[in-house]
Amino acid sequence: MHRLFAILAASVALLGCQQPAASAQLSETDRDDVREIVRDYILEHPEIIEEALIELQRRARAREMQSVYEAVAANSDAIFNDDRDPRLGSDSAEVVIVEFMDYKCSYCRVAAAWVEGVREEYGDRVQIVFKEYPILGDDSVEAAVAALAALRQGEEVYAAFHLAMVRSSGPLPSDRIDQLATVSGVDVARMRTDMEDPAIMAHINQVRSLGRALNVTGTPFFIVDGTVIPGANEMALDEALAAALRG
Repeated sequence: MHRLFAILAASVALLGCQQPAASAQLSETDRDDVREIVRDYILEHPEIIEEALIELQRRARAREMQSVYEAVAANSDAIFNDDRDPRLGSDSAEVVIVEFMDYKCSYCRVAAAWVEGVREEYGDRVQIVFKEYPILGDDSVEAAVAALAALRQGEEVYAAFHLAMVRSSGPLPSDRIDQLATVSGVDVARMRTDMEDPAIMAHINQVRSLGRALNVTGTPFFIVDGTVIPGANEMALDEALAAALRG
């Protein structure tokens, strides 16, 4: 891109030297000359087209991320302070990590290993907030409703059930959900009764609205102490967490 700008500037400057000082307009002939110079340069260096496309994508991504950060600031209370959300770790933790996740998402299984590693390494220095964000079909919705119903039986019960489901591969039909709940110590009959409470689905729908406001189009989607990290990018997650813990 810099080379293209340079050749354009040089061409215009050269042509300008040939014009009277009072003239601020290029003649049609001059414009044709500039077009020919630029055309020849592009044909000789076609890689600048790729460079230009990459730069356009970079700028578009930067604008998109700026919009996301503005949405995070505007919705910070809903992101960090919704008491209905499952949260693991101390309320006085130094760093809060928010994860939008779906139990059928394969990348969420990858991310779950990172989250568990963080909990083991940092303990109550870090709090994890889970946003149940089912976007992969009816199984995902039922699993999210079941998880929030299980949360009513205690955070540790939820944690075990959450981990069992997020580690599970393949479909999550009702009988599979119940099986994973049983081995996780969930009172399944109570869970199924609580799943009928419309407040749980209302909560999920509000999380979905929040996700749309933040442009969460896939899972997992992390906010680490205010730093947005889409996807299971462990290097970026580690860097953001380290920076947050340094204060």
